[in-house]
Amino acid sequence: MPVHLVPHPLVHDALTILRDLATPPELFRRMAVRISLLLAAEATRDLPASEVTVTSPLGLAGGRRITADVVVVPVLRAGLGMLDAVLELIPSARVGHIGLQRDELTAVASKYYSKLPADLRDCFVLMIDPMLATGGSAVAALDMLRDAGARDVRMICIVAAPEGIELVERHHPDVHIYTPVVDERLNDHKFIVPGLGDFGDRLYGTH
Repeated sequence: MPVHLVPHPLVHDALTILRDLATPPELFRRMAVRISLLLAAEATRDLPASEVTVTSPLGLAGGRRITADVVVVPVLRAGLGMLDAVLELIPSARVGHIGLQRDELTAVASKYYSKLPADLRDCFVLMIDPMLATGGSAVAALDMLRDAGARDVRMICIVAAPEGIELVERHHPDVHIYTPVVDERLNDHKFIVPGLGDFGDRLYGTH
């Protein structure tokens, strides 16, 4: 499974601020948008485009316009913190939502919501979920996207654990993962170490 480690210095600057326990929710949200925008730009580097000609104020100019039908699917709730950044890059994208609840004791994900656009077969699907920990939620969400017909799926996450990458690779070896870093491991509570804590809680100021 291709794992694309994004080395951009602005990505890692934002990641360091996100990791910092002292970062307040308002700055955390700003950094989440910044890093998501940069990761999305990397994940869409090879979007199909067609040659076009437009009229500038001073004459004709050749260029390229995106031709792909892009669908963005945040995994609720934390994935919503990344959505606006991706839509800033691709305002024409359609949006689906997948809601998964992870049991705190077993770490098993269960579905509580799913609303996906129709006709995913020929779409370029970006699944966004900031934390790839055990991989259980990611695999469940990817299963749902495959069942809906999606073939070209890429996952964007802000922090990943080796255990999560291994599980996704086992179940969906053709899915590309874009992330700045693969952290050390999961702890006994299935949180990524060193990670950045509970992304949703830090994003929304809940504990």
